[in-house]
Amino acid sequence: MQRYRCDCCLRTYSGLTGTQICGLHRHDLFLEVIRNMLSDTPLSCRKLAARLGLTKDTIWRWRMIILESLAEACDKDFSGVVEVDETYQRESRKGSREWANHAANSNQHPAPPRPQWYVYRSGRIKMARGLSQWQIPLLTVMDRGGRRLFAPIANRRNRTIEIALAPIVPDDAVLCSDGMRAYRAFCKKHSLTHYEVSNKPGKRVVAGAFHIQNVNALHARYDAFIRPFCGPATKYLHRYLRWFLLRAKIKPEAAFRSILAAA
Repeated sequence: MQRYRCDCCLRTYSGLTGTQICGLHRHDLFLEVIRNMLSDTPLSCRKLAARLGLTKDTIWRWRMIILESLAEACDKDFSGVVEVDETYQRESRKGSREWANHAANSNQHPAPPRPQWYVYRSGRIKMARGLSQWQIPLLTVMDRGGRRLFAPIANRRNRTIEIALAPIVPDDAVLCSDGMRAYRAFCKKHSLTHYEVSNKPGKRVVAGAFHIQNVNALHARYDAFIRPFCGPATKYLHRYLRWFLLRAKIKPEAAFRSILAAA
């Protein structure tokens, strides 16, 4: 990396001075991480670290730098036939020291609000069936023009859905959803044409053209994308959603230029 010297203060600098990757020694491996992130089958941090001869912590740190550099991938303006549904991502505190700190000093550190997930898998505590507060709803909105929004929301209440959909769904749109009451209330308040579809065979398409199959297909692709990472920490979930949408929207070479310019 070419370095320069200031004639006034005599300090040296390079083209990366002041950036997040300043001081990075293996630029070739950093580019390999970017290429893997935009490949058809991105690897987990452990597997990629084993392939490149680095530690998993280094791969994770580089990956967070890259994800933080990515531009916003969600669209804001939808039109025409708009499909909306939600999927769920289990709440994760990966890397948290809450349980270890509580076990070491219960007087100073309060008990975490839930047991660790492996405790449920061991059978010592039975997990409640159905949805719970530990499953984060991911609101998914798509229209027939290819615009997408994929974002976590606090809950599925009417007010939450109203705040999420009102700025992006115009009054002349046709909304397709499942039978959740929040969508019905939103359409009634904004006088939208609303089609409710069911997941039962023969009822997944209404009037021959109105369905939520595009959203369901996006959910299937998201499940396949997020599976190798074994549940990312919830505080970084928005970065993974941005990564997932960006992979489907731009070509890899354009992504390389965007990431390198932002970093």
